[in-house]
Amino acid sequence: MARLGLPALLCTLAVLSAALLAAELKSKSCSEVRRLYVSKGFNKNDAPLHEINGDHLKICPQGYTCCSQEMEEKYSLQSKDDFKSVVSEQCNHLQAVFASRYKKFDEFFKELLENAEKSLNDMFVKTYGRLYMQNSELFKDLFIELKRYYVVGNVNLEEMLNDFWARLLERMFRLVNSQYHFTDEYLECVSKYTEQLKPFGDVPRKLKLQVTRAFVAARTFAQGLAVARDVVSKVSVVNPTAQCTHALLKMTYCSHCRGLVTVKPCYNYCSNIMRGCLANQGDLDLEWNNFIDAMLMVAERLEGPFNIESVMDPIDVKISDAIMNMQENSVQVSQKVFQGCGPPKPLPAGRISRSISESAFSARFRPYHPEERPTTAAGTSLDRLVTDVKEKLKQAKKFWSSLPSNVCNDERMAAGNGNEDDCWNGKGKSRYLFAVTGNGLANQGNNPEVQVDTNKPDILILRQIMALRVMTIKMKNAYNGNDVDFFDISDESSGEGSGSGCEYQQCPSEFEYNATNHAGKSANEKADSAGTRAGAQPQLLALFCILFLLMQREWR
Repeated sequence: MARLGLPALLCTLAVLSAALLAAELKSKSCSEVRRLYVSKGFNKNDAPLHEINGDHLKICPQGYTCCSQEMEEKYSLQSKDDFKSVVSEQCNHLQAVFASRYKKFDEFFKELLENAEKSLNDMFVKTYGRLYMQNSELFKDLFIELKRYYVVGNVNLEEMLNDFWARLLERMFRLVNSQYHFTDEYLECVSKYTEQLKPFGDVPRKLKLQVTRAFVAARTFAQGLAVARDVVSKVSVVNPTAQCTHALLKMTYCSHCRGLVTVKPCYNYCSNIMRGCLANQGDLDLEWNNFIDAMLMVAERLEGPFNIESVMDPIDVKISDAIMNMQENSVQVSQKVFQGCGPPKPLPAGRISRSISESAFSARFRPYHPEERPTTAAGTSLDRLVTDVKEKLKQAKKFWSSLPSNVCNDERMAAGNGNEDDCWNGKGKSRYLFAVTGNGLANQGNNPEVQVDTNKPDILILRQIMALRVMTIKMKNAYNGNDVDFFDISDESSGEGSGSGCEYQQCPSEFEYNATNHAGKSANEKADSAGTRAGAQPQLLALFCILFLLMQREWR
């Protein structure tokens, strides 16, 4: 009986073992994992057909697994590339917005200047003829300096405009007193009476205030768009730390090793990893939001009192009015100049130039109607450009603090918020229990997913924070009608990354400060600018710059 029982028992055990083995092989197939692995361009020989012992795994959970050591290594690189790609996509859209708006503004401002110069030239040729053509370089120089200020700065608009009116007075004084000979020394004396006699009426004072405010606001706003473009471009190039890469691998592909190829990471699990990996980017948010607010403030000025379009469009009429005022008051002006500078020497009878009636400016331009707003500059108007950019600026607020959530909202990265139980939590298909940590480097000390060195900020991010802070100061000065010129003092200031650079050196990130109050100095100018002036505080700005340079040396 015992002899018959033993073979039967062995046979039974063999049948049961075969059945269990067949069931195990069926349930532990890795064919789908293998198929997806190969679809990413990897070698199919890396992937087992069935589960294997996972003692070789370094990051993913060990135990039986569908991942070989080669698969884990390649998945690690793939998860890093996936992360960089998704972040880049998020940033590239914003970068493209600022790049396109900067280009449009830049084209508009440059074309506006070209149109204003052409309009003045055409009208003055028709109105003043040969007299204008003989003195046209004076007006050409005016526009050259205005363009130079917009493109590269380094032009004191107030001094430049004062020089223009002084030179114009010299030319006009000769024309209305063509029977006299004037030496250069005498004409220098004449120019000294420009402010006292006001031969051009109130036009120079008003135009100086309008041009200065409008150009400062326009140039600063364009610079701001360029800075935003380049900051986003540089920061979009992320280089995950080893700890971040481990967390990304665990989140993205370790579920595959368990055969859970259709299970996506839990949303909060993804959020913690993104906040850890993008901790430094989160620190941009405060300065970024301050910068956006300052841009919106300057945008309001461009729509109102600092509208460069409303200043440049009628500039030919304003200058013509000044010339006519000089002509009408030429006798009184000449008499006061003769009293102050002494009587001029008459020209010899044979050399007397044309009479006053022949040389006088005898025509005016058509009346100017403010409602005739041009759309010829870059095919648009300043109001339309500013309205569009204001909307984009508002949308860009809190971009950096929202970046982790926006990445996790990508269906490639995580499950939706409503799918909290059937998602991958880093260990299995179950609810993620940890709370979501805050944004920024300082909040990552308790991040349960990514080990972050909170005492080691990213140098590139710090430089972009400095660039934003400096530009914000400049925006606030432009809002108040003041100009702050920045001179780039280090080629290293741009940091690293794939930024396209700053056209015309318009977006520096380390600067010396040279504050100039352009709101005007006379009592009348102060009255015109009441409520809009604010001190540039050059001493504080200089100290700010020195502190930054000391910090930079320490970083190096």
